[in-house]
Amino acid sequence: MNDVMKDLDWSNLSFGYMPTDYNVRCCYRNGKWGEIEVCSDEYIKLHMAATCLHYGQEAFEGLKAYRCPDGKVRVFRVEENAARLQSTCRGILMPEVPIDLFVEMVKKVVRLNQEYIPTYESGATLYVRPLLLGTGAQVGVHPAKEYMFLIFVTPVGPYFKGGFSANPYVIIRDYDRSAPLGTGKYKVGGNYAASLLPGKMAKSRHFSDVIYLDPSTHTKIEEVGSANFFGITADNEFVTPLSPSILPSITKYSLLYLAEHRLGLKPVEGDVPIDSLDRFVEAGACGTAAVISPIGGIQHGDDFHVFYSETEVGPVTRKLYDELTGIQFGDIEAPEG
Repeated sequence: MNDVMKDLDWSNLSFGYMPTDYNVRCCYRNGKWGEIEVCSDEYIKLHMAATCLHYGQEAFEGLKAYRCPDGKVRVFRVEENAARLQSTCRGILMPEVPIDLFVEMVKKVVRLNQEYIPTYESGATLYVRPLLLGTGAQVGVHPAKEYMFLIFVTPVGPYFKGGFSANPYVIIRDYDRSAPLGTGKYKVGGNYAASLLPGKMAKSRHFSDVIYLDPSTHTKIEEVGSANFFGITADNEFVTPLSPSILPSITKYSLLYLAEHRLGLKPVEGDVPIDSLDRFVEAGACGTAAVISPIGGIQHGDDFHVFYSETEVGPVTRKLYDELTGIQFGDIEAPEG
C-alpha cells in the first residue's frame, strides 16, 4: 500500500463515524451471491417492507486494520470474524457469507481507503464494519429472499473516553442484555438496542458502562454493555464468564490464549458469581472496539467494590494489553492462527 494519507489529526480521533471514500457491497439474489461492487454512496436504498427493518434480519461484525512500523497494513484475525458472522447467519436464517468472500471484501475496502488508515505512532486504527441486511420485502414473519452484504470503514481513536486507565462500572439489575436462550450469542443489532437505555442511565451516574448479570438468576456476571468481562485472581487465573447468551468475543479468546501461553496464567471460562468479586485483584472489559478497558471498581447496590485501583491499571492487565496490541500492530510476533 502507498504512503499517501489524508491530513487528519490522527492522535485525537474519537470513536465515531468519519466518512471515507468507498464501501463495498455484494447482493444475494436467486439463491446465490453476486459480484462485489464498489460504491462511494453512504446511503442504501431499501424497500419499506425489508425484513431488516421489521423483523430484525440484520447482523454485523467489527474488526480493525493496523498500520504497522514495517509499512505493512494488517487486519487482525479476519477469518474469525467471518466465521462468527456465519454463526449469526445460521441463528437468524440468513444466507451465510462465504469466508473467502468476506475476507476478499475486507481486503478490498481497506485498500480502497488506505489513505484513511491512521499512522502507527497515533495508536489509532481503521475500524472495519461488515453489515448484512435482509432487503427482501416481507409482511409476514418470514426470512427474506434477498440480502445485501456491505462493508464500510472509518478511522477511530479509543472506544472509551477514559483511554487506557481504570474506570468505574455499575450493575443495573432492572435490565438484561439478552434472553437466556435468545440471540445473545449472535452479533445482531437488537442486543445492542437493549443496552442503550441502561447504558445511558449508567453514564448519567458517571459510570463507564453497565455490568449485566445472567438473565436467569441475576447472580452471575455475564457481560459488559459493549464488551466481555474478565477478572484476574491472586493465584494467577484469567477468568471469563461462560454462558450461551454471551457473544463469543474474538478479543476475549485471544486474551485467553495469551494469558496462558505468554503470561503463564491459568485460563478459566465459567461462572463468575457476583458475590465472589473479592477473588479478583484486577478486572477489565475487552472487545474489538475497546481492546481492553480496565475496570477500577463495580457499583453493586450500595457497595462499590474496588479491584487493583479506582484509577490505575493493574500490572497483569497492562501486560495483556501490551502483548495483544503489540501483536496487532506488528511489534510482537503473533502465535499461529
